Amino acid sequence: MNATGYFTHKDCWKHEMGPGHPECPERLDAIEDRLLITGVGDALDRREAPQAALGDLELAHDRMLVAAIRGLSDRLADDIKAGGPAYAQIDPDTSLNIHTWNAALRAAGAAIAATDSVLAGEMENAFCAVRPPGHHACRNTSMGFCIFNNIAIAAKYALERHGLKRVAIVDFDVHHGNGTEDIIRGDDRMLMVSFFQHPLYPFSGADTHASNMVNLPVPAYTKGMEVRELIEMMWIPRLEAFKPQMIFISAGFDAHREDDLGQMGLVEQDYAWITQRVKDVARRHAKGRIVSSLEGGYNLSALARSVEAHLRVLADL
Repeated sequence: MNATGYFTHKDCWKHEMGPGHPECPERLDAIEDRLLITGVGDALDRREAPQAALGDLELAHDRMLVAAIRGLSDRLADDIKAGGPAYAQIDPDTSLNIHTWNAALRAAGAAIAATDSVLAGEMENAFCAVRPPGHHACRNTSMGFCIFNNIAIAAKYALERHGLKRVAIVDFDVHHGNGTEDIIRGDDRMLMVSFFQHPLYPFSGADTHASNMVNLPVPAYTKGMEVRELIEMMWIPRLEAFKPQMIFISAGFDAHREDDLGQMGLVEQDYAWITQRVKDVARRHAKGRIVSSLEGGYNLSALARSVEAHLRVLADL
């Protein structure tokens, strides 16, 4: 048995939001190329992501949002046939193309399938190389490059469909996971720990007082050692006390010092260290069970190297 699963689907390459958009299909190409040339890909249990069921999306999202995105996709298809534009805007940063609906179902479906496989004991942990990302998608709004909140859906799925009592979400993207917070805030079965650059899009999270949230806003140019100290002081004691039965990771790599969408100073070794600390907690309390899903990371080289570092720890390489 390969200890680490790797879930993706070709549909996730087909979603794109126009020339020059940083959240682009080439992100997945960069990851795949890196896993090939380093041999890390050979150690992973590769799986094809299924489409999520609409009822599972609705564990985290209002039914009206799911219907609205589906309707927008159908309307776009009709417009294209009539010679209309190739994209439908959701917000200034986020749009759909003709393939986005299927890609979004695969992205959420990957996290759900990974949850099933990990809980079935087929693998200890899993990484979902998917797009669109998810952690800005709120209960009733898609935004910030995100359509559905893949990690929040999977975490709710573990509780509602598998009967777990406690799950944790770790978010190390440079941006605050406002969508995840919106969905899980106040649900004491779920603990979310995160750090994020502040102030920075979406300009939220610094004033949260919910008992199940550990938000660590940090200023621009914060480096890895400072983040590590905060994690040791603030995340780890809360995670240890919570004793999660499974851990979900919103794995954004845009806090890397080479990434222009943020101004933080992390490097690959920091992502490896964070992953190891989370893995230590998972092995103590959750039988090692982790599902990680790709969020941000827009410098292609830094993204690929950071995902490699993350996967090396997950797979004990």
